[in-house]
Amino acid sequence: MANFTSNTYQMKREILTFSNKISKHLSKPGKKFTVDMTYGMLASKSCLLTDIVDQLHEDTKKVNSVERLTRHLNKGIPFAALKSYLTTIRKWVPKETVIHIDDSDVAKPDGYKFEALGLVRDGSKSTDTKNVYEKGYHVTEACALTTNGHPVSFFSKIHSSKEKNFTSINSITFSAMERGKALFGKATFVLDRGYDDNKMFLKLDELEQDYVIRLTAKRKLFFHGKWVSATQLRNQRKGKIKTPLIYKGKKHDAYLSHVKVQITASRKDIYLVLVYGITEHPMMLATNKEIRSKEDVINVAKTYFSRWRIEEYFRSKKQIFQFENFRVRNLTAINALNFYITLCMAFLAHISMKAETSALKVAIIQNADPIKEKVHFHYYRLAKGISGILSYAQEGVRRWFLTKRPMYRQLSLKLTV
Repeated sequence: MANFTSNTYQMKREILTFSNKISKHLSKPGKKFTVDMTYGMLASKSCLLTDIVDQLHEDTKKVNSVERLTRHLNKGIPFAALKSYLTTIRKWVPKETVIHIDDSDVAKPDGYKFEALGLVRDGSKSTDTKNVYEKGYHVTEACALTTNGHPVSFFSKIHSSKEKNFTSINSITFSAMERGKALFGKATFVLDRGYDDNKMFLKLDELEQDYVIRLTAKRKLFFHGKWVSATQLRNQRKGKIKTPLIYKGKKHDAYLSHVKVQITASRKDIYLVLVYGITEHPMMLATNKEIRSKEDVINVAKTYFSRWRIEEYFRSKKQIFQFENFRVRNLTAINALNFYITLCMAFLAHISMKAETSALKVAIIQNADPIKEKVHFHYYRLAKGISGILSYAQEGVRRWFLTKRPMYRQLSLKLTV
């Protein structure tokens, strides 16, 4: 690629500038560690410490560099870095914030020495008819959509029911909701069927947040003075509003309908939005957002269907940085490593928001050599292009932190006769 050394320099400078925003309140060793992790993972497309060290091109022994990174990870997530990160990403999110919360898993089937290793449902092996369980950890993630529609995480926690102080998954989800309110004020929380729980509705009402939650077939709703099954209301109606929606990568003609109901949790008026023509059984979405026109109904459906972005976020996190392949063993270090992976994902979001004419972004896309000209999710090609540009580097970022020492005059003796 032409001018690759210039592009490599600019790429390093971009990573260093981003990293310094996050670590500006840390000590100098903390700043060096932050940029080492960010640069190493983006260059290697891996979260293995040995792969990260390979990209740093340090003069010290590899084992010593790995031990240095491990010591920093064992200290956990620096509060000052987390605060700076949240302040940074808050500027990328539009005023009408959409937040997706979902649970995933990290499977470690061959792991024996990992702290508090529990059992999780392996999503990659499970099917609609059969659940496969493996040793691993649960991951609770909360992402906000940026101005260009890409997810950026503001809450990510790896946890296990085998932990000594573990209370419940709900308490972790509530922590994500509380951080969302503290960070963005009022937002629209989008949740899947696994969150169809009265506790979720009550918590969101307590926080005065909007929501769009997909209901299960067991849900009861209060309609015209009596409790009826949500499926009964679904079967009694037909979609009257036609709109195109994208589901699992394919475009469908959906037919929407809505009705005012009450839910068992709070007995407040909400709307049941029904989506026909996409899945075998019509989808049932509960929302407390005001519906006054068919455009409002369509917007509720589109808000829910933007959920594919957080699912793709999980997938890209695992594929780009080999998220399930980590080797650190205690949960403090695992969560710290997860935080630095989140920083790298945020850096991809940062690059995706640059103008299409940006010289650096053009160089990244050219280096990625994508097959498709346009895609809806940019993280894969950006990660490939960044790694390709950094592959030309013959040294890491250590020399960017050389200490500037004052120049001292040579000592001289004045001879007197």
